[in-house]
Amino acid sequence: MTMINDGAGETFGLRLSRGARSLEAETGAMPGFDASGASLRRIGRSKAQVRPGAYRDGGKRAFDLVVVLCAALPVAFVVLVISLALMLSGQRPFYAQTRLGRQGRPFRMWKIRTMLPDAEEALAAHLDADPEARAEWQHSQKLRHDPRITPLGHFLRRSSLDELPQLFNVLRGEMALVGPRPMLPEQSAYYPGEEYYQMRPGLTGFWQTSERNAASFAQRAEYDRSYYRALSFATDLRVMLRTLLVVARGTGL
Repeated sequence: MTMINDGAGETFGLRLSRGARSLEAETGAMPGFDASGASLRRIGRSKAQVRPGAYRDGGKRAFDLVVVLCAALPVAFVVLVISLALMLSGQRPFYAQTRLGRQGRPFRMWKIRTMLPDAEEALAAHLDADPEARAEWQHSQKLRHDPRITPLGHFLRRSSLDELPQLFNVLRGEMALVGPRPMLPEQSAYYPGEEYYQMRPGLTGFWQTSERNAASFAQRAEYDRSYYRALSFATDLRVMLRTLLVVARGTGL
């Protein structure tokens, strides 16, 4: 299996994994998933049929703006406190990565820094000293105990607070509150669907709140296809409620 790391601790396989969990119980009946939770069907290249409506045509963007503006002051306070803590420890608080947005347009996605300044050197030293960790890294490009992540960074990831700066991307219209996981440019070659490019990527979504780490690109495209077809105000509310449960469990996004 070929593995690609997205630079933020997420790794994706290119093989279609078995036993993908059905999302019906979590987000309602969503087309594209086997009701038994069995292996996913082959994804078509044509655009999926969609539900017409005011929410899809503009209401979703209006809803995003209302939520972001209402949350602006408390979020700004939390980000300020975290930023001061990082600066006092000698770190720059923010970093940005290039991701693909709607219609494949690149944009800079912002996050709070969770790794050491010399992260790659720390990783290399750890892998040289620990054969088991080296084998784990070679298998998945992920470590259960990653030496690059700071103690504060572990907390930020578990609580998903490192994602808060992406609300700025939502405000700018580059992202949505709910949508596909933002894709790195180099990952597009492995993505078999088209629905991703018809939507703004999301701060949370079907894939982010489901089997994120085990999902292949084919599964990821199926999540996006299902969301594209089921997109509605009720669907977004269900996803946002499930996101609160994920954050409460401390599993991050």
